[in-house]
Amino acid sequence: MGILKLLLNCCVAATVCGLGSCMKKAESTEKSWVEQAVENARCQIGLEIDTIEASGKVLNPVTLNENEQVYYCGFSDWRSGFFPGSVWYLYELTDDNTLLSVAQKYTEALDEAKKLTWHHDIGFIVNCSYGNGLRLSGKAEYKDVMIEAANSLCTRFREKPGTIQSWNVSGNSWQAQRGWECPVIIDNMMNLELLFEATKLSGDSTYYKIAVAHADRTLKEQFRPDGSCYHVIDYSLSDGSVRHRHTAQGYSHESVWSRGQAWAIYGFTMCYRYTGDKKYLQQAIKTFNFMKNHKKMPEDLVPYWDMEAPKIPDEPRDVSSAAVIASALYEICTLGVPEAISYEEYADHIMASLASERYTARLGENGRFILMHSVGSIPHNSEIDVPLNYADYYYLEALKRKVDIEKSKSLALK
Repeated sequence: MGILKLLLNCCVAATVCGLGSCMKKAESTEKSWVEQAVENARCQIGLEIDTIEASGKVLNPVTLNENEQVYYCGFSDWRSGFFPGSVWYLYELTDDNTLLSVAQKYTEALDEAKKLTWHHDIGFIVNCSYGNGLRLSGKAEYKDVMIEAANSLCTRFREKPGTIQSWNVSGNSWQAQRGWECPVIIDNMMNLELLFEATKLSGDSTYYKIAVAHADRTLKEQFRPDGSCYHVIDYSLSDGSVRHRHTAQGYSHESVWSRGQAWAIYGFTMCYRYTGDKKYLQQAIKTFNFMKNHKKMPEDLVPYWDMEAPKIPDEPRDVSSAAVIASALYEICTLGVPEAISYEEYADHIMASLASERYTARLGENGRFILMHSVGSIPHNSEIDVPLNYADYYYLEALKRKVDIEKSKSLALK
């Protein structure tokens, strides 16, 4: 059954879909894959919004738990910004004003996150929610939240290594048990966007300088000669030297954890956007080419959770990695790079796979998440082959970037 037929059947069965927009929008049979994907997302997320609103609470869906029930998180969870951010992207993609008030409500429920100092993911939390909200609504108070959150993130900057410490290692935590002192994970590159934005919003270059320091040390220490990256670099707080090059979520310390490669591609592309420093874009492209040319990359371009896991092709795929890479590639193809169309076409291939029935859930199923088959952390036996809200977020971001590219092409022809 094709995506559009599935969309029509499920909308008829449900009578209403996503605050009532599905029936009207599904009438046309001449839709591009992008339009179909957006409509399907509007319906699926609309069903989740209906569930949340019926509860009388502000709930924040993350994944499915072991009982196949939706797991909802609090504001301090590193993933709390993704669902509000997804609603913002859907509002932008559909021009559906009914989504504006819920996007604002779900975002503002995260207000206390601006004070978080005990982990680095305040960037994910605040930039994905308040950042998109500020961009799309212009609410002045969102600017203040962004700046305060950036200040909180800066408290984790460690002078000797010149990096933002990702995790605390106190007590009997699994991080402490690894013997780490100042662990920095490649994921942390994604949180730098909050700092770059804070400099734009405030005029204070402190945030920018910290972001660049972190990016430069990561560029120096986190990558192998072939372009692949380590997950965790553990630094000495006393002299800034590298103590360990490890993994936490990959198969082994020297293996290729796919989402780590995705964070690197996206994170360094983003750094180039804010700085114009070509070394960042070059690294993003080098890491992408490593993944593109990996002998175990599947034909549908949805990576295995680790490209060197021992039971390939019987290892789980990680849709979240694919969505992050696709979004990054849509940005890369707009940056004046040689053979720009090749990056767009590769992203199109990924997105066509994700929009297919193999990875896109039937409406009302999959906990009302859009995409299936992501992986959180196999070494922790956590979130294996489940939906994840950040996979949906970057999928929607990729759709928005694709729409913008097509609009730009249309304008160029006029």
